[in-house]
Amino acid sequence: MLSALHFEAVAPTLGTAPSRADVACFIGHVARRVGVPVPEPVKQQWRAAGWLGGPWTIDEQRYDDLLQLPVVLDSWEAFDRLYAWETRTLADGRVQRCASYLGASVRSFFANGGRRAVVVRTGDPWAYLGGNARSTRRVERLSRLLPRFDPTLRPFDPMAPDSWRGIEHLCGLPEVSHLCFPDLSDICAGEPPLPDVERAPPVPPEVFVECSHDEPPDPVDDALRFVQAPQLDVDGFAAWSRAIAGVCAFLDQHRRDVLLIGALPMAQASAVSVGSGVHSGADWLGFLRDVGVLELGAGADAQGTAASAFVQLGWPWLRSSRSRDLPQQLEPADGLLAGVLAANALTRGTFRSVAGTRLPDLSTVEPMPAFGLGPDSPTAQLAQRVCLLGPEPGGFAVLSDVTTSADIAWRQGGSRRLMATLRRAARQLGEEHIFEPNGPALWARLRDGIESLLDAFRAAGALGGNSAEEAYRVRCDRSTMSQNDLDNGRVRIEVSVLPAFAVERITFALDLAAGGSAASRLDEVA
Repeated sequence: MLSALHFEAVAPTLGTAPSRADVACFIGHVARRVGVPVPEPVKQQWRAAGWLGGPWTIDEQRYDDLLQLPVVLDSWEAFDRLYAWETRTLADGRVQRCASYLGASVRSFFANGGRRAVVVRTGDPWAYLGGNARSTRRVERLSRLLPRFDPTLRPFDPMAPDSWRGIEHLCGLPEVSHLCFPDLSDICAGEPPLPDVERAPPVPPEVFVECSHDEPPDPVDDALRFVQAPQLDVDGFAAWSRAIAGVCAFLDQHRRDVLLIGALPMAQASAVSVGSGVHSGADWLGFLRDVGVLELGAGADAQGTAASAFVQLGWPWLRSSRSRDLPQQLEPADGLLAGVLAANALTRGTFRSVAGTRLPDLSTVEPMPAFGLGPDSPTAQLAQRVCLLGPEPGGFAVLSDVTTSADIAWRQGGSRRLMATLRRAARQLGEEHIFEPNGPALWARLRDGIESLLDAFRAAGALGGNSAEEAYRVRCDRSTMSQNDLDNGRVRIEVSVLPAFAVERITFALDLAAGGSAASRLDEVA
């Protein structure tokens, strides 16, 4: 006899969409939720990519653990079902209520307008308050995200996906446009001091209660929210800077259409001159210069390991209703910034600036930017290279949308994202013609395809100029290729565009090489 009828909604399989400009990839440490099976749509993703039942089949346990495998998700609820993001473990084995930074960033991404995320779990979060273990195991944890960080590991093979780790998965994720490493600051930080026991919730007295099978489990302690948020000393900033440089090197070689959306870490007070200007005044800018992160101010050149057109950094750290379950109730800005950029791409176009976007969920930021008078104030200098989030008369907002590049032509965030989107679209076009014979007929088809693409961008308002001739130029003929290019089946297309909000015209080259690869590189800025 049928006693009940249950309906369960099955999520559809998420196919790849390389033309999108809003997909963010989150790589880092988060626990797997125990007892939750891998959903069929995720398995379908893996089958389509060759991970399951294909050429890249791996150890069975990795599938169940979601370990070093890309998982495409379209909602926060889908993430929450698969990952135990809301607790952390102490060195003595006790479980504490405390969000992992990867979980908090994915949560903020969806809360601020993100629609699709790719998560690559690299392992469980490490134990909190474990003495010196954090600094001694820093290289091991970083190498899970960036295998190049550990030179003893095997060299990267872009043709062997079953060996990929961390950032290397980007080579199989053509739809990803933004990249986040939410726990990078936590990895590079020193061990935080023990929380103030007087502020921790008091332990309730023991009382007799009647046994009940329906009672919820004992609550998990949440004292970790009183632990200090990650703060880096000089050595920590050196490790963070090397990691950022490693990310930029990988993107430059393999995924020039992806931008790293990161969070500028906080520094330990002992590392920066203590005073009212710490973290926002001249002492903070001087510290960033001295540790080699960024050279700020008038006339600054490309010095600094974080100075790159591939990087957008958010600052400062944020406090909202969602961040209450994090140490010091603060979260890095990368998840929120990635969500704002995703929503902007979906509603207005990725090439438009997000400066001025309201952030109603923020209650405060830490440290609060100390605004001085004039464009030469320390905060104004920081806003020229860092995406600053701060107060305005109507509430908190994104105050600047920039990359960390010292080259002003690549500094505006909207223009840089436009170039990344053009590269992604041009790569798709090139891949459609990869096996065609190299000659004038192919060159004409490629020119027509690129011009049609640029016409669409111009119609959307992405390009400036009063005519198509002013907005862009496309060349693909014998003048763009050497005899060596022709002999080796390589096609080179020169594209010059005038972004709508750029101060200079940007020229870049697209290469279509024999053997099934399409690439692009900056040729010159004119």
